[in-house]
Amino acid sequence: MTETRKAFHEELKEVTDDVARMGGLAVEAIQAGTEAFLAGDLTAIERVIAEDRRIDDLAHDIEARTYLLMARQQPMAVDLRTLVSVLRVIHELERIGDNMVNVSKAARRLYPQHLDARYRGLIHRMREQAVEQLRLAMGAFNDRDPAKAAALSDMDDVMDDLQKELFRAVLSAPPGDGDAVHQAVQLALVGRYYERIADHAVNAGERTSYMVTGAFFDTSRPAES
Repeated sequence: MTETRKAFHEELKEVTDDVARMGGLAVEAIQAGTEAFLAGDLTAIERVIAEDRRIDDLAHDIEARTYLLMARQQPMAVDLRTLVSVLRVIHELERIGDNMVNVSKAARRLYPQHLDARYRGLIHRMREQAVEQLRLAMGAFNDRDPAKAAALSDMDDVMDDLQKELFRAVLSAPPGDGDAVHQAVQLALVGRYYERIADHAVNAGERTSYMVTGAFFDTSRPAES
């Protein structure tokens, strides 16, 4: 291997290592954001929103370095697929961070209303499912394992069911005043944010599968914003 190619692969590894680090930050955002939401802790909520800048900054840094590697090295085959996939995976991770900012802002809008045990239990389960899917997606990326990536689509059904259960709980609540309606709307939105997080994890898995195999799977599933 020439020195140029060796340097390229070292830089490529640094980029993919930073994608893994970004995935870790996204997991932390889900955990911390959910805890702040359930606790109604305004200080913790502001911290989650501020910490999203770390995810955004890392995404921009990875993106810039990836474009430089493409321009300088003109990679082919699997190396090119890796770089293209990096750009897509960091987009999914950045959107996960953005959705946790949305959850945090919903917590501010709900303050100081109290959530009953049923809602709290469902949000907790959605947090666990989102973290599990994201960790699997990042494990697939780190291990270059398309089998792990393929499992994500089936796992996503669990999150879809949880979102439906939360929505049914909101609709089945007895009618109340304006505060109750406001809470119902915000909870429906929060359920949607977690469902989107899970979808972004699935999308990251699909890009990993393409990175390794050069083929896409489950292309009929609609993309999430």
